[in-house]
Order: sequence, then structure tokens, then C-alpha cells
Amino acid sequence: MTDREPPRRRVPGPARPARPGGGRPRPGPGARPARRPNSAWRPPPVRVLRLGSPRPRLRLIALALTLVLLVFAVRLLQVQAVDASAYAAKADENRYVVHTIAAERGGITDRNGVTLATSVDAEDITADPTMFTRESLKTGDGPEQAAALLAPILGQDQAGLAKKLRTRNTRYVLLARRQTPQTWKQIKDLKAALTKKAQTDRTTVNVLAGVFSEPSSKRVYPGGDVAAALLGWVNAEGKGGGGIEQQLDKQLSGKPGKIRYAQSGGREVPTVGSSGTPAVPGSDVELTIDRDIQWAAQNAITEQVRDSEADRGYVIVQDTRTGEILAMANSPGFDPNDLSHADPAALGNAAVQDAFEPGSTAKLMSMAAVLEENAATPLTHVVVPNRLHRGDRLFQDDVDHDTWYLTLNGVLAKSSNIGTILATGQLGKTQAQANQVLYSYLSKFGIGGYTGIGFPGETKGILAPPGKWSTSQQYTIPFGQGFSINALQAASIYSTIANGGVRIQPTLVRGTKGADGRFTPAPKPGTSRVVSTRTAKELAQMLESVVDDEQGTGMKARIPGYRVAGKTGTANRVDPATGRYRGYTSSFAGFAPADNPRITVYCAIQNATKGSYFGGQICGPIYKQVMEFALKTLQVPPTGTKAASLPVDFKP
Repeated sequence: MTDREPPRRRVPGPARPARPGGGRPRPGPGARPARRPNSAWRPPPVRVLRLGSPRPRLRLIALALTLVLLVFAVRLLQVQAVDASAYAAKADENRYVVHTIAAERGGITDRNGVTLATSVDAEDITADPTMFTRESLKTGDGPEQAAALLAPILGQDQAGLAKKLRTRNTRYVLLARRQTPQTWKQIKDLKAALTKKAQTDRTTVNVLAGVFSEPSSKRVYPGGDVAAALLGWVNAEGKGGGGIEQQLDKQLSGKPGKIRYAQSGGREVPTVGSSGTPAVPGSDVELTIDRDIQWAAQNAITEQVRDSEADRGYVIVQDTRTGEILAMANSPGFDPNDLSHADPAALGNAAVQDAFEPGSTAKLMSMAAVLEENAATPLTHVVVPNRLHRGDRLFQDDVDHDTWYLTLNGVLAKSSNIGTILATGQLGKTQAQANQVLYSYLSKFGIGGYTGIGFPGETKGILAPPGKWSTSQQYTIPFGQGFSINALQAASIYSTIANGGVRIQPTLVRGTKGADGRFTPAPKPGTSRVVSTRTAKELAQMLESVVDDEQGTGMKARIPGYRVAGKTGTANRVDPATGRYRGYTSSFAGFAPADNPRITVYCAIQNATKGSYFGGQICGPIYKQVMEFALKTLQVPPTGTKAASLPVDFKP
């Protein structure tokens, strides 16, 4: 057998027509050449396709895969070995969240446990701005719709709320702080109503779905404006913004805690558990204030400031035996529950922050120096002329008079400036020596220094050293002009005399009660002797003449059944705005019972513009009203003894 195919037979077909001109046709270009006769026909050779070797391609793919796997291996080594701790920390940051747990703020009570400031549950209203976008709500005005619903509930501006809800690049904004639970309930009910409506009406969108709340607390002052200047307030950050709230903020605030837990999608993963430190509640603070006496003092000064159309006024009530402050009232005041309507000028505690020239109430210190230095006695005769020329000035008393023939007791009772200048002139052989002696006693009484209560913004007043006293100050300082004090310093002067000549540092805080319930009393106040017991007793008798004697200037301060020691004061007032004298500082200071003192009351009114401006006329009645109330509240009985009735004048 051979590979050749058998020759094909030719099949006769129709004859081809003869070509014109005869002969055999000549093949054209590209025509198959005519077969030779008697030769076999062969087909064209078949091209055979052979596949290339797959090995090079496989090697290339293997190399590429090896490189990729090598990159993955290196990266895996970096993640799991080299940078393992860093990536673990980042994972924890994303997985675990830490929240601060606010500590419960301690309360403030008066000396009898009556609540003056406390904290109640509140809610901070928050929102997630990403839930108010067009993609989330399928509407472009979601923030505006939500703001329109929230504005009347939160009492805020609608445009401001909408702006907060459009905040970008954050999932948290604070809409309102310390709202009542009732406010949050209103929002929750509104959210629930929108959700229910959206389930049946596809055109309704719950635009409040992204509004949430966080537990918080709100400071509440049950007494309203009672003792507001003393208590202060708590600011938006939860810190004390003034008064005791600021002074004792560290003790009241406690220590915040922390909680750390795993989260997913903004929710806590309960199976992972949590860790943290609990918050430590703040300590409760017990003040020396008596709420009832504080109310009486504040009510009395508020009425008189209004009736006199004065700038302001203050009343201090102090326990003469302990130095504890029983009341510290200011007018005008404010309500710390709502600072939005408060006058910024009234937010401070003017009783310790105002510095003013005391006037004649300061004559008590001059008389104390004269008696203690044995320069005179209460019965020493003092001839008081109508005018007295000293230095570069001509001095006179508040009333024009003929020559007065007064005892030293009468000089104090009639509040004679000239008589006081003459008496203090006996403190030294020269005026410079007399000035030095007087200065030493003023300093012992606490003038020119802080009272020691540590109250924010307290002024220590102004008392220049005697070497810097001007020519006129040498003679005005003895009767209370030319130096300045605050109201608490003024009250402390009289408490020192009432306490037998021993000054006790004023105190506002009785103690604190920690989270464990233990009461820690405040440190005992410092004491210092200013004058002798004998001098203090003589001064108390002289002060009785101011109130009891018909020639005294303090008759309106009389209290039936009680022996009252007091002193009036009417001083030229420096206008804080201009620095010049304008108007008067009217005052009254004293203690009772005069022979067994228990309570000191000091009152001052700044710039009375209606009616009388004399201290005995407008502050004497306040002294009487507040002192009577305090004596009854503390159940202090009358002594039953008669007044000393020292002579006021003498016959020449």
C-alpha cells in the first residue's frame, strides 16, 4: 500500500464553446497552470500548527505569585510582629470607647441643715449630624425641620439649632445642656409619634431620629435669690462661677470616674464587659449662715435700697462669740437659677468686694486707741468749737453748732468729727507719733488686710502707712475718711469690742461631710487681742449712749427690752465711675445685748438719692429690724439690767 491516492476519473461534461480564433486559451495571470497530460494531481501541502512549550509561561506565573505572596508575608510580619502593639492600640481605639462619669456635686446647707444649693437629675440634649444628611433622611431640609420642632421645646433659636445639625465631620453635637427630664420626655414623645406615623405614611420622615440625650445634673437653689451673692452659681462647664461654689469648687465637685467598654456601630457590646473607675461624689458643705436670719436681712436691705433709690446696700450679721457669719445680704441681688435675667453688676458679693470709706462708724477704733493708751477716759471733758483749723483744712461737724462741752462719751454719742480729732491728737507728743499709734490700732482691727474667709474677689481695702498720709488724711482718718474697708471688716470691728477686745477671724464654713458621711469641722479661726477687756467694756457703754441718750444719733435703733450698743455713720462716697466724691455712704453698726453681747449687725447703703441719707435715719431701722429677728431666732433673752447712761456733756 502506498500513501498516494488513486487517480480520479474524469467525468465527461458539456463541451466548452470554441474560442474565437481557434486554438487553446492562454492562461491568465493567477490562473492555475494546466496539468500536464498523463501526470497525477497533488493537493497543496497542509500546514501543521505546533503548540509552544508551556514551561516559560508557568515559570513567569509562578514568579509573579511568589512575589505577591512575599509581599503579603512581609506585610503580615510587619503587622503581627514588628508593629503589633501599635496596631493593637489602634484597634482598641476604634473598638473601645472611654466615657467620663461625672461626679455628683456636693450640696450646700445652712447651719441647721437647710438646703441652700443642691443638684438634681438633668439631661444634655445631643445629636448625630450624620443622621440629618440628605442621604439619611431622603430630604434636603431635615435639619430645618428638626430645628423647628426642637426650638420651642429647648427655648433656643431655630437657625442656631439648624446650623448645629448641619455640622460636618462629627457624629456629636451638643444642642442644650442640663435640661429637665420633662423636657427630654417631650422630645422622646415627639420622636415616638413621628416613628409611628412613618410606619403607616411613607411620605413622613422621622427628622428627630438623630436626637439623643446624656445623663447630667443641674444645680438648683431652692431659696431663689436668698444668699445668692454668697453662694454664687455653677457655670455651663459644671464649675463654680462665683461665691462659695467657686471658693470650694474642688471639695464640691468630687472626682469624676471613667468607664471603658467595647462598642460596635455606636452601641455597647454586652458580652465583652467593661472596666473603669467609679466617680467619687463631692462633699457637702455646711455654712455658718442661718437661712432665716439671711432672709430677714436680705428682705430689710432690699426694701430700703428700693425706697431710698440707692445704688446698693449690704447687711452683715455675725455671732460675736464665735466669729461665725450668720447672714451676708446684698441688694440688688439675682436668682442663680436663672442668670439670663441677672444684672452682671449684681453677680458679685458686694459686701466683701466693695471698698468704701466707712465714716463715723470707724470712730470706735479711734476711741479704742485713746482709751487703751490712757490718753482719756469716757468722762474726759472735750471742748468742741464750731470750726477747727488743722493743716490745710478747716474742719466742721455734720451740723452747725455753738461750742459744745462734751465728755469723750458725748463726742462718740453726738458723732463729733472735731471732738474725735482733738481726742486722737493726744495719742502722741507730735502729730506724727499720734498717727503711728492710731495706725497700729487700725491694723490690729484688721483694716488694710484680708478678713481670712478667702472669698473670691474680696478686697482688703486701702490703708496707707502713716508716713504716706497727706496733711488732710492725718485728721480725716480718725473720723473714718481717707481709708477704705469692706462691710465684713466693719462688722468685725464691732464684734471685736463685743467679744471683750479679742478679734476672731470671721468664718463662713462650719465643716464638710464627705461621701462616707463623716463630718469634718472647719479649722478653728485665729484670734488676737486688740484692746483690753476694760477698754472693750467702756466702749460698749459709750456705744449705748449713741442709741439710748436723747442727744445720740442712733435712737432709731432702739429695741424695747434690750440694751443696744451702736454707732451711726455718714461718709462722703467716692464714685467708682469718676473717682470723685459724689453722694454718701450711710451706715449703722452695733451689737446686742450691750452688756452680754451675742450678735453684731452692720448695715451700709450706697448713694441714697431719695429721702434722708443719714446713717441713723435709714440704716438704724434696718439694724433694729434685723437685730430683733436674730435675737428671737437664736432665743437670746434680755439681760434685764439697766443701761450705763454715761453723761454726754458737762457744764463749763
